[in-house]
Amino acid sequence: MIETERINNYIAEQDEWKRRLMVRLRQLIHQVDPAIDETWRWNGPHFDKNGIMLGMSAHKTCVSVWFHKGSLLKDPRRLFEPLDKDEEKGMRVYKLKEGVTIDEKGFSEMVKAAVKLNEEGVKLTEAKPPRKALVLPPELEAVLRKDDQAQDHWDRFTYTKKKDYIEWITDAKRDETRKRRIAQAFQLIRDGLGLNERYEKH
Repeated sequence: MIETERINNYIAEQDEWKRRLMVRLRQLIHQVDPAIDETWRWNGPHFDKNGIMLGMSAHKTCVSVWFHKGSLLKDPRRLFEPLDKDEEKGMRVYKLKEGVTIDEKGFSEMVKAAVKLNEEGVKLTEAKPPRKALVLPPELEAVLRKDDQAQDHWDRFTYTKKKDYIEWITDAKRDETRKRRIAQAFQLIRDGLGLNERYEKH
């Protein structure tokens, strides 16, 4: 019940267009199988049955639904986003931007297939442990929030690019070094560059 309330609050805090999408996606998930459990994992809503299944998250430009065994699901309607080279091999994501209509039939079929995989005990052959949730340094979060372009680029970065920046900043031993790295990171992120691309800027 507590987890359901957390999900209710999470959805209620979103912009109107994201809220509508998330409410409908949640309804569709439970229409497929009312026995699907609502949980809270990695700072977001999750929906599980016989093990971990899918998660939902709101971002600045989209709402995402992550299928943890997505690589084992057929995707004839091409709901899933193309994979970046450093993306998690098992997961696949269905992204919905403002003004986009949910492919309700395709999404429901995908949820049904995900339920079936878990009921049959199918496991990913290349399963990886859950990736550690990234904790954004407060100072970096503050400067990103003040600049729409930088925030938009950050939201679009892959997990690995974000991790590189966070580790680089948190590894700073001195406060002066940390501040300098945050300033440098902000400029690079605003330019849409990953940390390892900084030497390519010039």
